[in-house]
Amino acid sequence: MNQLVGERISIATFKAQTTRHRIMGIVNTDDMQIVFSDTPGVLKPNYKLQESMLAFSESALQDADVLLYVTDVVENPEKNMDFLEKVQKMTIPVILLINKIDELKNQQMLDAIVEKWHGLLPNAEILPISAKNKFGTDMLLKRIQELLPESPAYFDKDQLTDKPARFFVSEIIREKILLYYDKEIPYAVEVRVERFKEEENLIRINAVIYVERDSQKGIIIGHQGVALKRVSTEARKALEKFFGKSIYLETFVKVDKDWRSSQKELDSFGYNPE
Repeated sequence: MNQLVGERISIATFKAQTTRHRIMGIVNTDDMQIVFSDTPGVLKPNYKLQESMLAFSESALQDADVLLYVTDVVENPEKNMDFLEKVQKMTIPVILLINKIDELKNQQMLDAIVEKWHGLLPNAEILPISAKNKFGTDMLLKRIQELLPESPAYFDKDQLTDKPARFFVSEIIREKILLYYDKEIPYAVEVRVERFKEEENLIRINAVIYVERDSQKGIIIGHQGVALKRVSTEARKALEKFFGKSIYLETFVKVDKDWRSSQKELDSFGYNPE
């Protein structure tokens, strides 16, 4: 979606389950508006947070005019058969994107992957792409334009997304945590922005990083606060680039036991697909 919109709307890392929310990215030109909806990856939920993530994914099946099903050259299709069966029944156009084709050694490997997916989703158009190298993305955008129905614009012409500024602050901080911590730490973390005060050339931000256990809090902070300082510094740099202003960022760490399994807590963090 970031390539198609031309802006860094969704955070992206090499780790699974990076995307947790449904995020809209809006492309505006003189004669059209396309609203992309980026959802979490499909998974079998093990706790309430993952149930909410799956609900975000399934909500896209209800209101999309065109469905882009994004896979890659290493994913095993059989792991998501329940979701695939729902996609098979869809009457709207489905485009299956096979991403990361730059990692393949030869055309024969790609042909085998295409054939396998064609058997699973026979009605889908299959487009091999490399989002990183911008290969196939222009062709994809053109094809989406051809398939979309005409309708009035949903958003203002200068709008890039449906999410508020605070959302991107929390996402960028969480992205740095995904990059700099291993094992269960990134998945036990949520970020809440408690202060966002915008001045002429400066934005003052206070953010709280929530974890589930005291031991996780210690890991996030690190010896003499070094680990938390690194995350805060890298997040501040990314935020300054995102907002085009100087950022004063303060981060705190708190323990909120089992927030991933509490519906009340999940609602407060915005994990409500309705």
